[in-house]
Amino acid sequence: MKNDIEAARELVRKARRILVFTGAGISTGSGIPDYRGPGGVWLKREPVLYDEFISSTKSKVDYWRYKAETFPAFAAAAPNAAHKAVAALEASGRLLAVVTQNIDSLHRAAGTHTDKLVELHGSGLYAECLDCHAWVSMAEALEKFKARGAPPECECGGWLKPAVVMFGESLDGGNLLKAFAAARDCDLAISVGSTLSVEPAASVPLAAKAAGKPYIIVNMGPTAQDGAADIRLEGDACELLPAILVTSDTRP
Repeated sequence: MKNDIEAARELVRKARRILVFTGAGISTGSGIPDYRGPGGVWLKREPVLYDEFISSTKSKVDYWRYKAETFPAFAAAAPNAAHKAVAALEASGRLLAVVTQNIDSLHRAAGTHTDKLVELHGSGLYAECLDCHAWVSMAEALEKFKARGAPPECECGGWLKPAVVMFGESLDGGNLLKAFAAARDCDLAISVGSTLSVEPAASVPLAAKAAGKPYIIVNMGPTAQDGAADIRLEGDACELLPAILVTSDTRP
């Protein structure tokens, strides 16, 4: 492992346009639950599909009840050492983009600039009106839900939906274009805390590898792309990412 960490550090030292792709494993150290890893949320409960949410009041209630149960962990979460290491990399001038599957907005909280950030699956801190597309805070939407015990509505009368990409819902095309443009333009791709099994998001770092860019995977447990990685680091992102994301050319 020590030699692999040094090899990863060397790739980072040489790079000038680094793409960081992140999944749930980067945020578990902040108290955010994992979803697809061992013991993940989606192994314990069935997700509500987008079409069901749109067509069924019961499904809306089920989904909002789930959000009410899980939101306190999101609201209390703070960026951890891995998020801060990515922000420090940006401050060094060598971060091209952060493409994240996460909805916790902890990269923003750590200081990653929105111009560098692509949140493929949206933000769990907000809700969006299905009619007028206005955004309100998740806290406000949940207050409405708890007060009525019914799906919350926008001021315009439309249904509110958490501003996240649900199962069965298409990703925003503009965000995908930005993500794949970063894969094309980077000179190093690093995937952190993702099983790399959810498409089309998982194809982003793989596109960088296919274009001949070095590829590092950092994860606790196996991923669907381990065979494609130039360097594969097994372990906690909070420990490994600060260890490899050197922010200057100074050698130890």
